[in-house]
Amino acid sequence: MKVSIVIPCYASAKFLRGTVGEIRQKMDSLKQYEYEVILVNDCSPDSTFEVIRSLVREDSHITGIGLAKNFGQHAALMAGFQYVTGDIVVCMDDDGQTPAAELDKLLDAISDDCDVVYARYQTKKHAWYRNLGSKVNSLMTEWMLGKPRDLYVSSYFAAKRYVVDEMKKYSHAFPYVIGLVLRTTKSIKNVDVNHRDRVAGESGYSLKKLFALWLNGFTAFSIMPLRLADLIGALCAGAGFLFMVFVVIRRLLYGDSGVMGWSSLISVVLFIGGILMCILGIIGEYIGRIYICINNAPQYVVKEIVGECKRNLTKGDTE
Repeated sequence: MKVSIVIPCYASAKFLRGTVGEIRQKMDSLKQYEYEVILVNDCSPDSTFEVIRSLVREDSHITGIGLAKNFGQHAALMAGFQYVTGDIVVCMDDDGQTPAAELDKLLDAISDDCDVVYARYQTKKHAWYRNLGSKVNSLMTEWMLGKPRDLYVSSYFAAKRYVVDEMKKYSHAFPYVIGLVLRTTKSIKNVDVNHRDRVAGESGYSLKKLFALWLNGFTAFSIMPLRLADLIGALCAGAGFLFMVFVVIRRLLYGDSGVMGWSSLISVVLFIGGILMCILGIIGEYIGRIYICINNAPQYVVKEIVGECKRNLTKGDTE
């Protein structure tokens, strides 16, 4: 059985070699598996791709893929999926925080009744806003994407090849790997692994990028935001109707013309106006993404391939 390990790389020149070395050491000890490592450089600003080139020269198990611009972690994973040849696909981070030394736990958990295995961390060593973001993301994926409440999702997971082949059919510009997994199979479970401190540098995910990632997932794989907008609109309409009934009854019983209260009226108008603008923004986000997809915006663009994949592709083209 062959294992394909896909790693999206961004600004990881200082620690990528250590991560790959740990993978090599672990996989060499698992004699029952063949393996390949696919490193996808997401247009890093440093010398990450040069490090990948040197790793490819040193080890025939490694393939390097260079993207033409920064498309994001999930697009980089989708690019790597196009070149996997293994029976099981493992995805992990490039910074060493996802321990390759415990990769066998994920492989052992894959079975006939389990298609995907996610690593679960008891304690995450990310920055506070990343941990908070993970909790918010978990709640929102439960509500919008139907994730089971007890399922922990992370960037470190193993999946059977048929799951990845199904995920590859998604060709639009806003991939969200968690959403693709959840809509492909329900046979998912967790295994506990340790989460390490970051070796060097800082995470490539800022609050802005995390928000953009959530937006990608929820607008591409769920219509719940639109249903929420409908609910808010219905509640506001109901509140307006009740207020109107209140004003009529007060006028009939007390003869109050209701001329006073201009400030409260303006507050209500501004509040309702703000809600309407938010709802229009949600609808506009969906329409904008539909427009981008209709125009065939690329999910990723591969600029260069080095290693075994390139040799195989060249041989196939010649034949």
